[in-house]
Amino acid sequence: MSEVQQGDILWEPTAELQERSTLARYLRWLTDKRGLQFQDYQELWAWSTTEIETFWESVWQFFDVQASRSPTAVLAQRTMPGAVWFPGAELNYAEHIFRHRSDARPALVHESELRPLDAMSWRDLERQVASVAAGLRGMGVTRGDRVVAYMPNIPETIVAFLASASLGATWSSCSPDFGDHSVVDRFRQIEPTVLFATDGYRYGGKDFDRRASVAALLAALPTVQQVITVPYLHPNWSGSDLLNATPWADMLTHLEAPLQFEQVPFDHPLWVLYSSGTTGKPKAFVHGHGGILLESLKMHAFHLDLQPEDRFFWFTSTGWVMWNILLSGLLHGSTIALFDGNPGYPDLRRVWRFAQDAELTVFGTSAAFLTACAKAQLTPSQECDLSRIRHVGSTGSPLPVEGFAWVYAHVNPNVWLGSISGGTDIVCGFVGGSPLLPVRAGELQARCLGVKVQAFDAHGHPVIGEMGELVVTEPMPSMPLRFWGDPGDQRYRESYFDLFPGVWRHGDWIEITARGTAIIYGRSDATLNRLGVRMGSSEIYSAVEAVPHILDSLIIGLELPHGGYFMPLFVTLGAHQQLDDALKATIKAQIRTALSPRYVPDEIYAVPDIPRTLSNKKMEVPVKKLFMGLPLEQVADLDAVQNPAALEHLARLAAALDLYRLGRTSRG
Repeated sequence: MSEVQQGDILWEPTAELQERSTLARYLRWLTDKRGLQFQDYQELWAWSTTEIETFWESVWQFFDVQASRSPTAVLAQRTMPGAVWFPGAELNYAEHIFRHRSDARPALVHESELRPLDAMSWRDLERQVASVAAGLRGMGVTRGDRVVAYMPNIPETIVAFLASASLGATWSSCSPDFGDHSVVDRFRQIEPTVLFATDGYRYGGKDFDRRASVAALLAALPTVQQVITVPYLHPNWSGSDLLNATPWADMLTHLEAPLQFEQVPFDHPLWVLYSSGTTGKPKAFVHGHGGILLESLKMHAFHLDLQPEDRFFWFTSTGWVMWNILLSGLLHGSTIALFDGNPGYPDLRRVWRFAQDAELTVFGTSAAFLTACAKAQLTPSQECDLSRIRHVGSTGSPLPVEGFAWVYAHVNPNVWLGSISGGTDIVCGFVGGSPLLPVRAGELQARCLGVKVQAFDAHGHPVIGEMGELVVTEPMPSMPLRFWGDPGDQRYRESYFDLFPGVWRHGDWIEITARGTAIIYGRSDATLNRLGVRMGSSEIYSAVEAVPHILDSLIIGLELPHGGYFMPLFVTLGAHQQLDDALKATIKAQIRTALSPRYVPDEIYAVPDIPRTLSNKKMEVPVKKLFMGLPLEQVADLDAVQNPAALEHLARLAAALDLYRLGRTSRG
C-alpha cells in the first residue's frame, strides 16, 4: 500500500466489460441512430456539454422515457438559474420505477440492527405502494401536497415515498437521529399535511425512543393533518395518543387497489432536500420529477453501469441525498439494498458481512468509512466472500490515495473503484466513474456526461492542472427548480451565482488534470461535511451557545491530506469559567442530543474571543484557511476585522497545531 502514488493506475476495464457496459451500448446507439462517433470519453464529454439539448434529448430517447404528453422543446431557456427543460411534457417518476419490475429478482433486500436480512419482491412492493397511495388518497392527499417522513432507512420509507410520488405529492424526509430542532427547521418551511413517523431506532446496540419527539414535531408543525405511525422499535406502537394518527397496518388494507400514477409537468416538485444551514435555516431545494428521472437514468447507467441483475447498495440514512440516489437504482430494474444501523457496530466488519450475506454487486459507502477500515487494518476479503462485488463507490469527501490502495489490497483486486463528488443540490455527481476508463489512485475518473464542470481561478478563468473553484457553466436538468420560500430566487442566486454571475459555483476545490481526471480538495466554504453528511455551522452554534457559561463559539471542518477529517470547536467562556472535562462533556452531550452524534467536535478549545467581521459575522472561512496552513496576511485584512486580536490568537494556535499545509505536488 505504501508504494502506491497519486495517479498510479490501479485498475483498467477489460475489453469484455467495456463492450457490455451501458455506456458502450449508448455509443453504438449514437452511431446507429444519430451518425455520431467519438474517439474517446473526453470527446464524448465535450459534445455532451456543448450540444446539451442534443445530448439530453438523446438520453430521453435512449432510455425510452414515457410521457403522457410530449415536450414542445428540450431546453426552452438556456440560463442559470431559470433553465426550462422539456416544457409541455407530463410524466411521473414513480411510474418509471415499476417499468422494469421482474419476478426473477427482488426489488429490495434489507437488514437492520432490529431486523434480520430479508427481501421484498417487486410484486409486494407494487401492492404496498398501491395500498398506501390509496390510503393517502382517502386522506385527501393530492398533487402538490407535502408529505414528510421522520423515518429510518427501511422498506416502509421506500413504500411511503413511492406512494407519495405516484399521487404527485411532494416528499421530504429526515432521519430520526436528527434532533427535534433540526427536523422542525426543515419541515416547517414546506408546511406538510401528512407525516410518516417512526417510534425510534436502534444504533450501535442502543435503543433510541423517539415517541416524545414525534409528539413534539406534531406540536411544532401545525399544518400536519394526519400522522401515519410506523412501529419499528416497539412492534405494538400505534400512536393512539396522537391526534389523527393512522397505524401503518391500516395503510396496508388496500392491497388489491390498482397502482395509478398522476401525470405531472416535467418540473413538478418530486421532493424537497435540504442544505446544511451554514448561514441560517437550511435551504430547501426543490427538484422536479423529470429532471431527477433523466439525471438518475444517466448517472446510474453511464457512471455506475447499473444493470438489472445488480444488487445496489449505498450506506446512507434518509437524511442524506444518497438515500434518494440509492432508491433511483430501481429505475433500472436493479435490486436495491437497505441497511439501517451503525456500520461500525460491533465492529467495522459489520457492513462487509452484510455485503456477503446480501450478495451485493455494487457497494457504495463514504470515503470516511473506507479510510476508517484502512486505519483499522481490516482485511475484509479474508473474512467475507466479497467476490460478487464488481463496483465500489465512494463519496461524501475526497478518498485519499491510501483509501484507493486499501480497497484494491483488501476488498477485491479486480473491483472497479468509482470515487464520486456531487451534491444534494443536484442529486448526482459532477465528477465520477466511467466503465471505459482506468482508475488512478487519488483521482476521480472523469467529469460526468452533461455536466460542464470546470476549475475557475479567482478571475473566473478555467484552468487545467491547477486547483480552482468547482463551477458548472451550463444548466443541468437536476439543478434545483428553486428554493422553497425564496421570493425572486434571491437566496438561490446568492448561494451559487454571486461570485460568477450565470455560472454555478459549488463551493469545492477541484483540479482538472490534463488527462481529464479530477482531484477534489474539499470544501471551499464553511460547510461542515462529516461522514458525507453536511451540516451548517449555525445549527451547531444554536446548540452550543445554549450551554451555560458559553458566550460565543466557532466551528470548522478540515479535510486532512491523508483522509482524516478534523472538526475543532472554539468557545469563549464567561468570567472565571474554565474549560474543564465536565464542561466539555456537557457541550458534547448538548450537540449529540440537539443535532446528532456525528457533529460532536473532535476537540474543543477555549479562546479569548471569536473573530468577527465589521458587520459582526463569524469569520469561519478565514479561520478554516488558517488551519489549512495559509498565513494570516493571505487570510484576512485585519482592518476589516472587528477584533483582530481574536484572529491573531487563532493564527498562533493553527501554527502550533500544524494540522495541514496547503502544499501541491506534481500530478503527472
